Amino acid sequence: MITRRIASEAIALLDQSPAVVLTGPRQVGKTTLALEIAGGRPASYLDLESERDRARLAEPELYFDDHVDELLVLDEIQRLPGLFEVLRGAIDRDRRKGNANGRFLLLGSASLQLLEQSGESLAGRIAYIELAPFDVTEVGAEQLDRLWVRGGFPESFLADTGETSMRWRRDFIRTYLERDIPQLGPRIPAETLRRLWTMLAHNQAQLLNAANLARGLGVSGATIGRYLDLMVDLLLVRRLPPRLGNASKRLVRSPKVYLRDSGLLHALLGIADKESLLGHPVVGGSWEGLVIENLAGLAADAEPSFYRTSGGAEIDLVLTWRDGREWAIEVKRTLSPKLGRGMRSALADVKPDRAFLVYAGDERFPLGAGVEAIGVGGLCAELSSK
Repeated sequence: MITRRIASEAIALLDQSPAVVLTGPRQVGKTTLALEIAGGRPASYLDLESERDRARLAEPELYFDDHVDELLVLDEIQRLPGLFEVLRGAIDRDRRKGNANGRFLLLGSASLQLLEQSGESLAGRIAYIELAPFDVTEVGAEQLDRLWVRGGFPESFLADTGETSMRWRRDFIRTYLERDIPQLGPRIPAETLRRLWTMLAHNQAQLLNAANLARGLGVSGATIGRYLDLMVDLLLVRRLPPRLGNASKRLVRSPKVYLRDSGLLHALLGIADKESLLGHPVVGGSWEGLVIENLAGLAADAEPSFYRTSGGAEIDLVLTWRDGREWAIEVKRTLSPKLGRGMRSALADVKPDRAFLVYAGDERFPLGAGVEAIGVGGLCAELSSK
């Protein structure tokens, strides 16, 4: 069994807050993690996709009062958005009695609606934490190729064969398009979203060109924006913003777009194994997306962005912490890393506190100009120890 990196953080948040919202895409392991946490204390679990469990909350105040000394795990909380007001009252009553913390663990397939509902009703009473697919620190650097090809969703990564993994990912995509997204509210044709998802896959790690996407789908640019917002809200797509602020340079201002899970990227493009991936035009973008997703997830307290000028200076990932420190990270799928002119020029502009070139090897060594060559596992380990 693979230990989830955020487990201890989730437990700590429960000790500090009346309610914790654990978000993440479906099938990422939220329920498994929640039940592990609940196993260490008196707890009750309700799946709000179950009619029987929803019926138990016909009078939620009474149910909460009957379980006042337990952790209540409410799964798929977005199915009953009206519960947030009731939760606020229960938390406030508990606070007056001096026993508010660690009362509710709320699980939800990430959506803007869920966060807005909880934020409006439970401001100052709730903490958020995101469960992403497996990362390198969880599966081990020796499993990096498997993680890259299959992605980090547990059922896909742990499948007995590559064929079983691919079948699971295709089923996941179909179920998300045909059932899960419509349940969250938007009425968007499944085939339209599949085409958009596939177009984004072909343009992995590229600058967003909404006009081209709109022409390809026969919709307006504003509609593309709404569709993309949905995919971002569901934690399926990352929209990486540009790092701005250098007034003397002509900076690229469009975001870069990534499918967050490499396994879903490969399933959409019909890439079944590593050999097929190495011969596919998306290989560089796929590798870049894998690295960026792992690093951005581990640097949860930092703001991720990228830097690019019209003159060709570029850094794939800039991590900016709240105290102003910055790390500049370039990603190359190579065993012979070299410091290129574009990165040298970008480093002179950004002046980061530390700079790395992440490559496909394992050794760590200086490249000059304050830049270190480092493997994915090495930099992930350094970030996880911060």
